[in-house]
Amino acid sequence: MLKYRLTHPELIGALAGMGHGSRIMLADSNYSVDINAHPNAKRIYLNLAPGIIPVTDVLAVLLDAIPVEAAHHMLMDDGQAPPIAAEFRQMLPAQVALESVARNDFYAAVRDSRTSVIVATGEQRLFANLLLTMGVVHPDGSSHF
Repeated sequence: MLKYRLTHPELIGALAGMGHGSRIMLADSNYSVDINAHPNAKRIYLNLAPGIIPVTDVLAVLLDAIPVEAAHHMLMDDGQAPPIAAEFRQMLPAQVALESVARNDFYAAVRDSRTSVIVATGEQRLFANLLLTMGVVHPDGSSHF
């Protein structure tokens, strides 16, 4: 039995294969993970039903498991940040910048080969997509952001 918070075997394996600079995308239930992601990205489906599992629950577990050095969220079509962006900002470590990206530029970033993992969630809030860049864990166990 694992004592670690993250216990999803497929997600643990996918994260273990990532390295510094790799990206993981947390997708809301409206994001088309099959066509708007790099073809080699590992897809992990945690979207059991509408609202289950929310993107913020997945983010909380990931922040406990991996170092994050950068984060990007998708802007709404009117160019404004979605309401969930404020929640992302509160959850992310203070030293991690949360950058806003226009919809088509966000799609292009997720389709980039550096995006290794896509996690489909049951998140119902619109534009609740977050692209995280993995940081570094030093041999002494400290993280570099």
